[in-house]
Amino acid sequence: MEKTDNSYIAIDLETTGLNPKTERIIEIGAARVEDGTVVQTYSTFVNPERELDARIRELTGICDDDLKDAPVLDIVLPELLAFCGELPFLGHHVIFDFSFLKRAAVNRKYTFEHAGLDTLKICRHFMPEEEKKNLAAACRYFAVDPGESHRALSDALAAHHLYQELKNRYFLEVPEVFAPQPLIYKVKREQSASKKQKEVLRELLKYHRIDITVQLDDISRSDASRLIDKIILQYGRVKPQNK
Repeated sequence: MEKTDNSYIAIDLETTGLNPKTERIIEIGAARVEDGTVVQTYSTFVNPERELDARIRELTGICDDDLKDAPVLDIVLPELLAFCGELPFLGHHVIFDFSFLKRAAVNRKYTFEHAGLDTLKICRHFMPEEEKKNLAAACRYFAVDPGESHRALSDALAAHHLYQELKNRYFLEVPEVFAPQPLIYKVKREQSASKKQKEVLRELLKYHRIDITVQLDDISRSDASRLIDKIILQYGRVKPQNK
């Protein structure tokens, strides 16, 4: 099938926060679009191996019980890569979703390069400056059903429908706005936690009798550092034994 700018993967992620260096994916929604028509969808929760903050539970409606039995990203990512193939990604501020996926892919030694179609950037061409341009607001402005906001597949489909509406209205006027552009997010593979970090973590967990779902053998250096700091802040350091 010819890969035109009307064939793409509409994608959206829900995450534990905004920073791909420190936060985790909790839900992925994607729709494979061929010649403007959704032909297949992909949707899954992802176990972030950490508890959700209250603000994320409130924003998304996703709770820890939804995620506790969900697959981890090591299982989900190969499925998603196979689903996406080489088609461009489409999303509302699509670089956000791409940055999380690119970091996850690089850390697992996958090649991950895609062009992108950003409905937020397109909306900026055609909406008054004073209008809000988040996905729900843009959908309302162009009379597109936004679906269930802050759920991954619903938002991915909303971005797809918004793009089709924008293209129907404006493509003949400014076709260059609808051309996929390379998505660029530079990331280096994260280093594994050091032997010393793992020893400190195991000692803290044992001393404070803490159960966690994270596999210490797979934890990154930065995640180990954050977890150590969090445990010490919440429970304190390991007190030396009196001899």
